Amino acid sequence: MILVNEEPLGWHEGMTVRDILRQKNYRFPMLIIHVNDTMVQKKDYDRTTVPDGAVVKVIHLISGG
Repeated sequence: MILVNEEPLGWHEGMTVRDILRQKNYRFPMLIIHVNDTMVQKKDYDRTTVPDGAVVKVIHLISGG
């Protein structure tokens, strides 16, 4: 099991950041992702695996004026 924004999520071997985004239905184009306090760049979402017990933070960036 992992935590995504403090909510438990089932884990499986080989799970990637992209898998988490799909499972949680995160589609916002401007996201900041941290896995165990390490930032993951968008180009690495498909190849960054998430270990069992990881703490994942997904931050939605917004701007205003």
